[in-house]
Amino acid sequence: MINRIDHIGIAVHDLKRSLRHWEKSLGITGRGIEELESNGVVCAHLRPADGPELELLAPWDEASPVAKFLAKRGEGIHHICLEVEDIRASISVLEKRGIDCIRREPHRGAGGDLVVFIHPRHFNGVLLELKEKKQKADD
Repeated sequence: MINRIDHIGIAVHDLKRSLRHWEKSLGITGRGIEELESNGVVCAHLRPADGPELELLAPWDEASPVAKFLAKRGEGIHHICLEVEDIRASISVLEKRGIDCIRREPHRGAGGDLVVFIHPRHFNGVLLELKEKKQKADD
């Protein structure tokens, strides 16, 4: 069901400042900033030479889930994203195993990919995101 770890999401207060710091300090190149008002975030992806990307997330506004996360926990790891071949089939398998997604239906995330989040109570408090790449995703 899981193809690979796609990225690790990191919640930050100031996206531009954080992005500059990560790029300069680690020599990792960002691939631009993406605003996702419908998801309540502004994000930037950093692509190392190998392995999963790092996704810096800042809240769109004070009502966004990332703003609530930052207020409660501060900056740090927000979620781990797992790439799947078929997101709807994966949701179905998880439901049969008693694992709930926060939203029942996938929605468009960064880059237009289909995503859904699994409630952290199922995985030791870790928020997991499932992602189906856009080129394979249905509209």
